[in-house]
Amino acid sequence: MTRQEPRIPRTASHDLPPSAELRSAMTQGWATAAADHQPPLPDGDMSSTRRARLSARFPGERLVIPAGDTAVRSNDCDHRFRPHSAYAWLTGLTGEEQAGHVLVLEPSGPAGHEAVLLVHPRPPRRADEAGEFYRDRRHGEFWVGRRADPAETEELTGIRCVPLDGRENSAPGRDASRDAELATVLSELRLVKDAWEIDQLQRAVDHTTAGFEDVVHALPRALAHPRGERWIEGVFALRARAEGNGTGYETVAASGAHACVLHWTRNDGRLDPRDLLLLDAGVETDSLHTADITRTLPLSGRFSPVQRRVYELVLAAQDAGIAALEPGAAFRDFHRAAMRVIAEGLADWGVLPHPRGDLHRRYTLCGSGHMLGLDVHDCARARATAYTEGVLEEGMVLTVEPGLYFQPDDTTLPAELRGIGVRIEDDLVVTADGARLLSGGAAAHGGRDRGVDGRPVR
Repeated sequence: MTRQEPRIPRTASHDLPPSAELRSAMTQGWATAAADHQPPLPDGDMSSTRRARLSARFPGERLVIPAGDTAVRSNDCDHRFRPHSAYAWLTGLTGEEQAGHVLVLEPSGPAGHEAVLLVHPRPPRRADEAGEFYRDRRHGEFWVGRRADPAETEELTGIRCVPLDGRENSAPGRDASRDAELATVLSELRLVKDAWEIDQLQRAVDHTTAGFEDVVHALPRALAHPRGERWIEGVFALRARAEGNGTGYETVAASGAHACVLHWTRNDGRLDPRDLLLLDAGVETDSLHTADITRTLPLSGRFSPVQRRVYELVLAAQDAGIAALEPGAAFRDFHRAAMRVIAEGLADWGVLPHPRGDLHRRYTLCGSGHMLGLDVHDCARARATAYTEGVLEEGMVLTVEPGLYFQPDDTTLPAELRGIGVRIEDDLVVTADGARLLSGGAAAHGGRDRGVDGRPVR
């Protein structure tokens, strides 16, 4: 016989249980809520076209595309919810209230599909309900705001909507290999952007440019703060949240040797006027498209001779990479072009014994760019043959971002180079005859001795 542990009450809510009188009172005295009038989604027609393209790839199969659900940040506090990119691309729905919703493409006819959205209904205010509208901290509209009911969502999207009962996205009977293929196809369908998507990415870039300008204006206060990197992060985040959905990824505000850490997001360092600042940041629009721009600037307003030497080598590498962009070029061509410049420069400096091979990778560490769109590293589930080992097509949007990262403890380097990190990153769309720079405005802050990156507008 085992000893029975005493039952210990656990804290599940900070609220007192409602009395019967309160429960009754909360179901009365509410006016009929008028449905919010919402115009059709700006890309509604394209969402329908995208669903048709996906349907054609899986005739006769039931396709399930969840928006995803909230993730716990700490105990009973959740991270802000962002729908899965595939769900947003196929429905046009991007708000936080999409948590838990599911798009299902049901086979219809010999080859087509009918789109059905499974959505949480608005909680009713009747005596026979559990009071979700005022008691549920995750879904109650008095806690998180009003959400559209199925009829309103159907009017907004043109997709038939039914209440979600929690069973439609269950795992039994699912084929994991087919799920993986669905993810791959969805990534590959998004490789080439339509005109509306390119416009959204340009908006993201323009807001990001404004955020970089905010940072430049805030530098005096950031330099005076013991955690100046975090001050910069906060300044940019204000612009991102005010103009869009927020940042598209965690901001890198890396000063001094922190710039040698590719994804430095601690951002807890003090700024030293003698150092460079590497700022890698992007605003995500309300449509969930993100920019991805990096600028490296001297915190004093002027490069030292060695800083300028490193910066200009990276700039020359980026110029070579951008020049290699054109339809039909191999995706990796722009990276190879940039790395040739880097390797030759490092050999000229005596850092490398020769420019051949891949010894330069000790100081460059990563590739020179990636696809960009709804995700900062967009279309990542695409097959290599369609992406990294494929060719560029008109309408693809990507970054070109070579960098040099001279670790502070690297004894193969002259002392003057140690602890310097430089990356220059721009966003471009492949055009019929080359590529168009989306982020040219992010260089319009001054000449080569002062400004966000010390370079003129292209």
